[in-house]
Amino acid sequence: MERKPAWLRVAVPSGEKWRSMSAMLTRRGLHTVCDEAACPNKAECWGCGTATFMVLGDVCTRGCRFCAVATAVSGADPLAGEPDELAKAVAELGLRYAVITSVDRDDLPDRGAAHFAACVSAIKARVPGVRVETLIPDYRGDELDAVAGSAPDVIAHNVETVRRLQPVRDARASFDLSLRTLREAKERSRAMTKSSLMLGLGETEAEVLGAMDELRSAGCDMLVMGQYLRPTAMQLPVAEYLPPERFARYAELARERGFLSVVSAPLARTSYHAMEGRDAADTTPA
Repeated sequence: MERKPAWLRVAVPSGEKWRSMSAMLTRRGLHTVCDEAACPNKAECWGCGTATFMVLGDVCTRGCRFCAVATAVSGADPLAGEPDELAKAVAELGLRYAVITSVDRDDLPDRGAAHFAACVSAIKARVPGVRVETLIPDYRGDELDAVAGSAPDVIAHNVETVRRLQPVRDARASFDLSLRTLREAKERSRAMTKSSLMLGLGETEAEVLGAMDELRSAGCDMLVMGQYLRPTAMQLPVAEYLPPERFARYAELARERGFLSVVSAPLARTSYHAMEGRDAADTTPA
């Protein structure tokens, strides 16, 4: 078994808060990316009663080489009651900040954008004052307009890795398409925009800085950088484990480039400490 550095060791989920959270999600028929993507922060986040909800099913129509989510040519029909159940879950948990992501649904006419928007609208209607972050597929045009119309506070979309290493993603994805999504999100909504980089796939520092520059050129406001961890033996192996000091250096360089919020740490993921990141962006002087 691959031995990870000490700074990557995490606790096994346990405790009453975690058990009640798991039971609630099962009762409402909801999925979380915490489970489906084998997120290393599940113990911490669930122990605090927070989670990133995954809508549109738990089967993705794309097959990225770093991801453990199940894949198929098509998924089940979106559940008509999912937006309402999701809103009830956010209310039951007493969340002030909710994160919604989804699998890719290339098999649907609008790739699931309308359902995504319905989930945001349902949460905002049931829980006044809640902030909602959306981590979306590479939507564009009318798809983005649908999401923007539901008034999320943050629209996130991940470039995942540096330009040279994009082949680790499904062939239908690309760095340029992701930049287009982020650029259009900025143009078509009032939401903050956000993206994420996995590190440890073999990228160089120059490539990381180049990715930062391109993200800023697309108007990206917020950046998350975290260590790539191999979910199972079926996914890509780790090329390098970056020490915390390197993440701290990258955070400093990102802030110098004008990102309003930067979360950079070995276990950081797109939605990890999302509310703190959004709050930091809110208090940053213009």
